[in-house]
Amino acid sequence: MGRGHDKPVLRERFGEAREALSAAEVAAASAALCRRLARMAVLRTASTVMTYLAFRNEPDLNLLIDLLPKIHWTVPRMEGKELVAHTYEPTQLVLHRYGMLEPPPDAPVVDPTQLDVVLVPGVSFDRHGGRLGFGGGFYDRFLVRTSAVRIGVLHDACLGRDLPCDEHDQRMDWIVTPREAVHCSPLWRRDDALGPNTGD
Repeated sequence: MGRGHDKPVLRERFGEAREALSAAEVAAASAALCRRLARMAVLRTASTVMTYLAFRNEPDLNLLIDLLPKIHWTVPRMEGKELVAHTYEPTQLVLHRYGMLEPPPDAPVVDPTQLDVVLVPGVSFDRHGGRLGFGGGFYDRFLVRTSAVRIGVLHDACLGRDLPCDEHDQRMDWIVTPREAVHCSPLWRRDDALGPNTGD
């Protein structure tokens, strides 16, 4: 059993750490993170990738799209309690009622089984691939529907230690910050079929 009662406290702590970053710090960290991601073999060889649209000081991955233009980029849209992947069209985005941008419902849908990589946001991650999400379970439900490589993306200030994880919490294959890339999947996958990769 995970230490679920710790999650609200940790969400507050790491959320405050992210919110405390200045716009200049977020921009510099986002650029460094994108350059690190762009050097990873798992992304350089990918065909279809789901990224996310940054919200409330999350790392902004727009530069990565420019650095790897041959990839078919997709972004998520919230539909009820699920995430739906749509082709990324930056001029067609709409504002969700929670304040974040997302694709419109009529944007082309991409089946999760077609994804090679999913870039996952979170409040915090740890070096074992553990993820502390935002509490809605959207990514946990989405990730079980795809065999894509999971890359948790975060600021260095939001890297945790031994985060509480329950059975339904989905772990990451990689954790990437502006300063480092950590290969986590050998620590939790019984059959690591991802092959060798280097993230810098």
